[in-house]
Amino acid sequence: MARWNGFWTRRTDVQRVELYTKVSLYVLVWWVGASVVVFRPEALAPVRTALLLSVVVVVTALAATVGLRVAMAQVRPRLDDPAVRRATAANVVAALVALGLGLALPQDDRDLVVTVVAGTVAWGVGAVRGRAAVAIGPVLLVGGTLVLFGAGGSPAAVAWLGVYAFFVFTLRSSLWLLAVVRELDQTRRAQGRLAIAEERLRFSRDVHDVLGRHLSTIAVQAELASRLAERGDERAAATMLEVRAAAHEALREARALARGYRPVDLTTELEGARSLLRSAGIAWHEDLDDLPPRWREPVGWVVREAVTNVLRHSTATRVAVRWERDTEGVGGVGGVGGVGGAGSLVVRNDGARPADPAHAGTGLLGLGERLAPAGATLTTARSDDDFVLRVDFPADTAAGRGEEPA
Repeated sequence: MARWNGFWTRRTDVQRVELYTKVSLYVLVWWVGASVVVFRPEALAPVRTALLLSVVVVVTALAATVGLRVAMAQVRPRLDDPAVRRATAANVVAALVALGLGLALPQDDRDLVVTVVAGTVAWGVGAVRGRAAVAIGPVLLVGGTLVLFGAGGSPAAVAWLGVYAFFVFTLRSSLWLLAVVRELDQTRRAQGRLAIAEERLRFSRDVHDVLGRHLSTIAVQAELASRLAERGDERAAATMLEVRAAAHEALREARALARGYRPVDLTTELEGARSLLRSAGIAWHEDLDDLPPRWREPVGWVVREAVTNVLRHSTATRVAVRWERDTEGVGGVGGVGGVGGAGSLVVRNDGARPADPAHAGTGLLGLGERLAPAGATLTTARSDDDFVLRVDFPADTAAGRGEEPA
């Protein structure tokens, strides 16, 4: 069985604000006409007067309801919009009809007509932007007052203009608040979509890191195994076992990646790099003794991507990785051995192929974006056939104060 307040509880907060605003404004539109009965019931005693006032209330309130509905559907309604222009014209015609009917009433009751017109025109046209739209209400009220009461009605026209201005202020404030709520909701939704896009990008980078390295390993070892097999070398079988082990390791890391917990261990990355490059006949040298603990995981990312690029985009015979500690005091809070200090990771290899923009990969670009939140910057350079990848890391200020690195 549905709950009695299900129409409210099943809505979101934004939908509740919209419902509350719309109902409140629609009620106010019709309340202006109903107030005639509440505050001046004696004016309805003559049947003719009651009928004329009923027509005035219904015609102007209907026109104001249409204008209000159009205004609430837009953030800043303007006359150049066809729907707004039609609704505004309907309100002007309704106001003119009401003022014309007011001429058929006794002069003592004509103020009721002007009060209804002031309220309904404010609700129906008050939200429309532009000088022409702003002038509609005052022109109708002043003109109608002069027609119904003559020059002696000027003081009353000022009072009705005050009522009109108050209603317009109330309407615009309500619609402004509704627009702010809608914009905040759109911003929240956009942030949600952005978070999803960032997570997809992170996942694609991790997939690139995992499969890129392992597929490179499998390709190199499979090629080595095929050459050994051609020569009848017994080491071919052992090499194929290494290929199988690499495939199983890739599968394990892919599953861990799908579950969302695949830590990057620098020691493991270095061991994998040495083994992979050794299989490809590439010499490996590393000097990472002064590497701060804080940067071990990011350096693992760099090593993985660099080794993958060496195998895919070079004919390298040697690769050197070293940590250059900042000794010039730029972020020199790091104490002994560079722990907590700024520094740079430099990966250099020979055999660099000429750059080919048509086949440029996204690995280094993604790596740079991944390092950026940590304050690190990635640059590359070529010198003859050498390719140098350099990552500058900022100072580890937490370690420099004797705190545990994050």
